[in-house]
Amino acid sequence: MNILIKNFLLLVSLIILLNSCAAINVTTSSVKEKGIKEAISDGMIDAGINKEFLNHDINVFINVEIEVVEGRVLLTGSVKKSKHRLDAIKIAWKVLGVREVINEIDVTEKGGIKQYLIDVKIKTQMRYKVLADKEVSSINYNFEVVNGNVYVIGIAKNKKELKKLVKHINTISGVLKVVNHSIMRNDPRRKKYQRKLQKKND
Repeated sequence: MNILIKNFLLLVSLIILLNSCAAINVTTSSVKEKGIKEAISDGMIDAGINKEFLNHDINVFINVEIEVVEGRVLLTGSVKKSKHRLDAIKIAWKVLGVREVINEIDVTEKGGIKQYLIDVKIKTQMRYKVLADKEVSSINYNFEVVNGNVYVIGIAKNKKELKKLVKHINTISGVLKVVNHSIMRNDPRRKKYQRKLQKKND
């Protein structure tokens, strides 16, 4: 039994490492608007939160998804206990570099394999629609779909682009609502964050 547990933990650790490398490998999610330093910092934050989730509770690690854009952390997913949601928020705030935690975690009994497959289908169709539109820089947005709800975080070129993105998502069958947490490219909070990160790296 101990060998099985050890092998399981090794597998989980490998998954975290691979996810971290993918994130640090200039996080394909928002590299166009984000600089290299911001992308690497986000990758480290993502890896740090995942590590803390795993150390704290396997249920939180498995059921809570993380998206990071310039230190802004979006938490999504479905958990069965309010404690798991609260723990996830507290843990995320403890990781170095986090400047905002956006809680979109549902406490619900909903879900299951059927809804999961619907969510995967929505996400696939959504990416196809956004990629097909040359006026929307899909590389600057991250998406999560939970029980038919679509959560978006990223850096919008302008309001027109963001409006078009949301319109694309709303045309997809199965989407219940779109929750947007993106900010504009010229948002003053970005410059403040970039200066702070630059000062840290100097």
